[in-house]
Amino acid sequence: MDVSQVVPQMEAHLGMDIATEEDYTSQSQLLKEFTDICNIDEAWIFKSRNGEGSKGMFSLSQPDLLANKMRKFILSAHISSETSNSMTFQWAPFPVEMENASITVPSPSGSKLLVVKNSENDSPTQFEIWGSSQLEKEFCVPQSVHGSVFTDDWFKGISWSHDESLIAYVAEEPAASKPNFDSSGYKKVNSNEKDCGSWKGQGDFEEEWGETYAGKKKPTLFVLNTKSGEVRAVRGIMSSLSAGQVIWAPSVRGANEYMVFVGWSSNLRKFGIKYYNNRPCAIYAVKNPFHQSEADKVDLKADAGEESPLCNLTQSISSAFFPRFSPDGKYLVFLSAKSGVDSGAHWDTNSLHKIDWLMDRNLSLHRSIADVVPIIMNAEEGCFPGLYCTNVLANPWLSDGCTMILTSSWRSSEVILAVNVLNGSVSRISPMESDASWEIFALDGDNVIAVSSSPVDVPQLKYGYLIDKTQSSSSWSWLDISSPISKCSKKVEMLLASRQFRLIKIPVEDVSTCTTRGATNDFEAIFVSSKSKNDVPDPLIVILHGGPHSVSTSSFSKSEAFLSSLGFSLLIVNYRGSLGFGEEALQSLPGKVGSQDVNDVLTAIDHTIEIGLANPSKIAVIGISHGGFLTTHLIGQAPDKFCAAAARNPVCNLALMVGTTDIPDWCYVVSYGIEGKNIFTEAPSDEHLSLLYSKSPISHVHKVKTPTLFLLGAQDLRVPVSNGLQYARALRERGVDCKVILFPHDVHAIKRPQSDFESFLNVGVWFKKYCK
Repeated sequence: MDVSQVVPQMEAHLGMDIATEEDYTSQSQLLKEFTDICNIDEAWIFKSRNGEGSKGMFSLSQPDLLANKMRKFILSAHISSETSNSMTFQWAPFPVEMENASITVPSPSGSKLLVVKNSENDSPTQFEIWGSSQLEKEFCVPQSVHGSVFTDDWFKGISWSHDESLIAYVAEEPAASKPNFDSSGYKKVNSNEKDCGSWKGQGDFEEEWGETYAGKKKPTLFVLNTKSGEVRAVRGIMSSLSAGQVIWAPSVRGANEYMVFVGWSSNLRKFGIKYYNNRPCAIYAVKNPFHQSEADKVDLKADAGEESPLCNLTQSISSAFFPRFSPDGKYLVFLSAKSGVDSGAHWDTNSLHKIDWLMDRNLSLHRSIADVVPIIMNAEEGCFPGLYCTNVLANPWLSDGCTMILTSSWRSSEVILAVNVLNGSVSRISPMESDASWEIFALDGDNVIAVSSSPVDVPQLKYGYLIDKTQSSSSWSWLDISSPISKCSKKVEMLLASRQFRLIKIPVEDVSTCTTRGATNDFEAIFVSSKSKNDVPDPLIVILHGGPHSVSTSSFSKSEAFLSSLGFSLLIVNYRGSLGFGEEALQSLPGKVGSQDVNDVLTAIDHTIEIGLANPSKIAVIGISHGGFLTTHLIGQAPDKFCAAAARNPVCNLALMVGTTDIPDWCYVVSYGIEGKNIFTEAPSDEHLSLLYSKSPISHVHKVKTPTLFLLGAQDLRVPVSNGLQYARALRERGVDCKVILFPHDVHAIKRPQSDFESFLNVGVWFKKYCK
């Protein structure tokens, strides 16, 4: 992208002065260099057909600013071992672009590759099956069979059967028929869509699944026969269930008879589910629609006690997701967010469980759920803080058949864990001495392909292996892998080399207000700064994550690295309520938003100033969602502390948001605490609205002096644009300098490439302007 062509257009409609125009020019060129760094999205490892070494496939993506989309690539490598502690990756000379691919999924053997291309209109969904050298099969599934295939991290479920003859997946159920009208009124007979003498009505309103799921009403299971191209819907699933995360159950007597999936019930209302794992869900078993012989004789008892093709396997627990079968097929392991379901916290400390998968085909409802890893309430210093997993590998098992490898948050870092599902032991296998973040991408037998990164290090491939498998307490060694992935320009390399980071422990200021021991523990902040020793510290940007039950980890962020490279220090605060610090610390925040979290951030800033890392006269703050809630609270409650602020889709008025958001229950829980789950109503009382308003930044807007930039997505269903616009208009009414950029096609995350680029370009220019 030629950024020099963009600047004059900005000048014309923004009326920039010369200094601001120069900032736009120089910063846009630098931001483009950070933007060009590739993302590593997924990886798969397969044994070579000749038995020598392995084959690796890496899925990459890169923003295309001119096309305003993410371009997707596959890069392959041959992996071989020269010695016990040396690995060689022979990379293909160039990546292969997967043009228009919505998702790619290799078969279990690695001999086939499924490419799904969702349509953006009413045209069919394409399924392509590629062999080692050519396209083998191509099937087009019309909208009358199903809509788009789900490719997100939650509902997504694409699973090849064990013999690779069938593919189970989740797609949108065909839209219900709509009424037809013509000049005479209602028509009983359906008309052609192109008939100019009639038109289609809208029909009944149907609930959708909220943020990022506009138009998505009913995720449904389908199975594709890879030989014939026939697609069958899976029968017997209640209309109130939305399905996701489907996998094939172990085969019995050579036949693939059952699938297992996660089902979310929605009888009255579909609440927003994106970024939420606290929606009640269960794991179900259902018959393969292509298998009609022995499977029909299996006795599956439904809730009502009648014969049914559907079986709820996890009735005794309120949450069950990410199901995975053990290699021997004897048990089914899954994660649970039961604490979030019970408390209303939108994300929580996970627990891990297992149930027996009886090979005699007797899938009774009354099965015992065994606890593997419990919820950790209070995490002792340096000890395992609990499970916080946003995904699980399709095949997470080592060869012993009982050890799972997972990525989880551990305070302010991501780490790789080994979990023995027989005895419940948990060990951290990524280096204990590393403050960087580590993420697993694939297993190569008993070895691990991972990525390590930090705020000052672009993602790098790592290869981990057990030093001695015979030892009872296994230790792991990690090799650096030379790769063309995540290469950056010399300028970016030089800028990152001049920066450093550290994790800072922040003591809780007032422990007398804490009702649990876990809430009194230190929280953390990630501090990024120049390696140069200056008499006066660089201007500081305080960065606040959303949620509130999320976490900022010590991983590489292109936008944060860009801001740091402009000459700012960064203070990335994980206030109490963040993931990775134990359940008691997490649960200390609901009911105390706008006070405890605000005070934690102010405590972190003051601590940084006290130890000489920040200049108190040059502090800016930025946050998205609940981080925007904190940003706008801070500039109201501490009006003299910040010289500039930026808020991305901020929660500014809970009383306004409760009637417009896809998560109205969240407004109650964060404001009232666990009581909010029980008193939540779609018709808030005067008393409720008064409390919601008092918890909101809008109640402090009359004190604000800080120049504030607002970045708003017009299609945001989570924090509707009215929240940010109302607050910005109130600031302008009071004469506070503010700027609003509205992105008409963006949702809550503002992640479309052009929008993301323009967002952080404006943040950089805004902060430089007011933090000189």
